[in-house]
Amino acid sequence: MKQRFLFIFLVLIAVNTSQAQGKTTRIGYIDMEYILENVSDYKEAKSQLELKAQKWKQEIEAKKLNINTLKENLKAEKALLTKELIDERETEIKFQENEMLEYQQKQFGADGNLMRQKSALAKPIQDQVFTAVQDIAEAKNYDFIFDKSSDLTMLFSNKRFDISDQVLRILNRTEKREQLTKKQLKDQEAKESKENAIDENPAMADRQKALDEKKTAREKLIEDRRLEQEAKKKEYDDRRKAIQAEREAKKNGTVSEPAKTTEAAKTTETAKPGETAKPAATTTTDPAATEPAVDKAAERQKLYEQRKKELEERRKKILEEREAAKKAKEAETQKTNTTNN
Repeated sequence: MKQRFLFIFLVLIAVNTSQAQGKTTRIGYIDMEYILENVSDYKEAKSQLELKAQKWKQEIEAKKLNINTLKENLKAEKALLTKELIDERETEIKFQENEMLEYQQKQFGADGNLMRQKSALAKPIQDQVFTAVQDIAEAKNYDFIFDKSSDLTMLFSNKRFDISDQVLRILNRTEKREQLTKKQLKDQEAKESKENAIDENPAMADRQKALDEKKTAREKLIEDRRLEQEAKKKEYDDRRKAIQAEREAKKNGTVSEPAKTTEAAKTTETAKPGETAKPAATTTTDPAATEPAVDKAAERQKLYEQRKKELEERRKKILEEREAAKKAKEAETQKTNTTNN
């Protein structure tokens, strides 16, 4: 505790000295736990270690259960046992209890297997983090960089001084560089340069966020238009097929009428002499044959109108969202200008 306060005191002295000399002091911090939890290799190894720890816990629970069983048996049979047998069993129970405690301490103690293996997992990544922190400090002229997850108590820390994500990007870049081609490496370097510029200028980050939102809205609008065109094309095809089916139905009804008339004429001609030929039944086109096609066309037309209305509402909603984003950006720009003034 004394060392912590001494360290804070020395930092404050250094900051005051820098301010007295007219130099701006740059301070940043990292969160080592956050960085470790976002490194894939560490997460995988930690999961395997947790499985080991779970197995150790199960073994300890099994030992405890066995000891409790021995105690219950002794309690139930104590009245029937001699003093020598009671002492022998109590000694056995005591021995197993000590053995269980030793095993628990060995696995989960302050210097147990769990703590040692955790340290072994974290050390290589911590070394990489320290190297990355030194590179960032030298490149961006940081005077102090603290570890938020260490014993040093930070009563307040502004998020804009957190460089944990910058450290993570450096670690990920180092891992990816080994698998990139020359062109990919060049594109990666350009992306890194842009990210560094954004880290240095928070206003640029806000502008980039606004550009990304505009790009997303534009892509969404293009996609909606494409879907609308596809829907219109589908509705047009459906209508064309419905009209064609209706025409075919009418055509089939017209063709069947002469055939029935001819058949009736043949019946009249073949009637016996002296018999009155029965008049041929008048053939009419059944309107019910065309009704399903007409109803289907009307239903498709109604569906087309409904989809058209939905697409129109969606387009209006997108335009409203874009207008709201534009107004929000203008308000933010006006606020920034007012603050700067």
